[in-house]
Amino acid sequence: MVAQWRESLQSALNACTERPAWTSFALGLITALGYPPLHLWWLALPALAGFVALLHRARTWRSAVWQGWLFGWAHLTLANNWIATAFTHQAKMPEFLGWVAVPLLCIYLAVYPALAALSAHVLARRLARPNVSLLIFGTLFAATWIIFEWVRSWAFTGYPWPPLGLILLGSWDTPGIARMLPWLGTYALSGVAIIAAMGIASGIERRQYVQIAVLVVVIALGMVLPRRAEGQTSDIRYTLVQPLIPQSEMNDGSKFDEQFMRIARLTAPGRDTSRLVLWPESAIPDYLEDGYPDRYYSRMTAGGDPEYARRQIGAVIGSQSTLLTGVVNLDIGTVEGSRRAVSARNSVVAINGAGTITHDYVKAHLVPYGEYLPMRPVLGPLGLSRLVAGSIDYMPGPGPRTLDLDEHGRAGVQICYEIVFSGQVVDRANRPDYIFNPSNDGWFGTWGPPQHLAQARLRALEEGLPVLRSTTTGISAVIDADGVVRDTLAMNTAGALEGTIPKAHAPTLFSRLGNALPLGWAGMLIVLALGLPRLLALRASRS
Repeated sequence: MVAQWRESLQSALNACTERPAWTSFALGLITALGYPPLHLWWLALPALAGFVALLHRARTWRSAVWQGWLFGWAHLTLANNWIATAFTHQAKMPEFLGWVAVPLLCIYLAVYPALAALSAHVLARRLARPNVSLLIFGTLFAATWIIFEWVRSWAFTGYPWPPLGLILLGSWDTPGIARMLPWLGTYALSGVAIIAAMGIASGIERRQYVQIAVLVVVIALGMVLPRRAEGQTSDIRYTLVQPLIPQSEMNDGSKFDEQFMRIARLTAPGRDTSRLVLWPESAIPDYLEDGYPDRYYSRMTAGGDPEYARRQIGAVIGSQSTLLTGVVNLDIGTVEGSRRAVSARNSVVAINGAGTITHDYVKAHLVPYGEYLPMRPVLGPLGLSRLVAGSIDYMPGPGPRTLDLDEHGRAGVQICYEIVFSGQVVDRANRPDYIFNPSNDGWFGTWGPPQHLAQARLRALEEGLPVLRSTTTGISAVIDADGVVRDTLAMNTAGALEGTIPKAHAPTLFSRLGNALPLGWAGMLIVLALGLPRLLALRASRS
């Protein structure tokens, strides 16, 4: 029976080897099942193991590039399918274009896995030795994947969603193997996923079934080990609101008054306690800054008076509270003799109980085609447009900053998908007590919100900071500094969370070194993979 099973397995492996392109594509799709919301890591890791073994057998650099590209295109296209849903919430472009845009985007994104595969192949064949072992090759591939996943996070404005290491994040109440993040960083965690897969593949190749069993048990225990006991909380009280404003209502002026009343009720106005109130991105349709031409205030819920709107908000939150909320601010200029908006800023403002704006933060990582149209003079005439309503582009802010809110703590702010940029979410010279991540996830169907939340958990682990997410439609959550979801509001529900903010940990190694840390790990893996065979050969020759 065992012999028949081994023979069947070998036949299957041989068949896959004979069709490396189709096999790479299929394994890429299966690997994507390890991401939320499915989170089938126990399928994703064996699929990744199969791809590492297949890539190891690539005979030419062209074959390695092609297999790496197909694997990357398949797994990134499936993982990013939520982008297509955004096209259903705008009227300027046909909805079917979303299902074309995702695979087209991933044609580009798959270049980075292809470059990782090419680099590993070249290093293994030219700098190691012709018949390099799977262990050495897998180690090199882990290193090159770390490097090119990091490059993907910043090249051409960057798009790191999702990192491969996300499959090693545990369920909401445990960080899983991602508990290693403070000492690795997200991109090095992706390398760990490849090394784990390489271990499985190597055991199969050498028929070391005990080794495979032990490794699988270790991985499974790492994924399900219970969370650390709940840590201490600060003395900062919060009220975090999820108002349930569907995307279909977002720009409907007839709904603005009702939306404000909804969020006001959930905030529980009239309290005299000191608290931090958190409202999501897109929570306030009114313009709260002074000095715009009157026509921009005509749609406001507060009778066209920004000062009155701010006082109204102050009355809702209470005299001793501070509100952090998403708003849109405008940049006014003169065009053809008329004062008008020339650009916009996706912002978070802090408002006190008197209705005074005390701080503001401007989003730095803007979404291409969402908040601005790249190459507008070329693409505009072709009929392409931004997904967000409006004809002017948003302008980026300078990057992470910490808002000192006195008794309500030091707040780091990351708006919406900014939170997915590992190593770019905190002002390292002015470390905050927590990160506020307001978002409008109503664009992103069923796959986007759980992936977004999962990546916020990665940032909490890396930086050793709690993350508080307030979203329009879910998933809102309070995440502690261990990456554990302590409280949450499900998708498509209205509600509010109340409590005290979890305490931050001491600065982690990653919070001190940033992405120099995972790049350092990549360098160490390359040195180990290239140096160890030579060292062993030298010792053998001397003996």
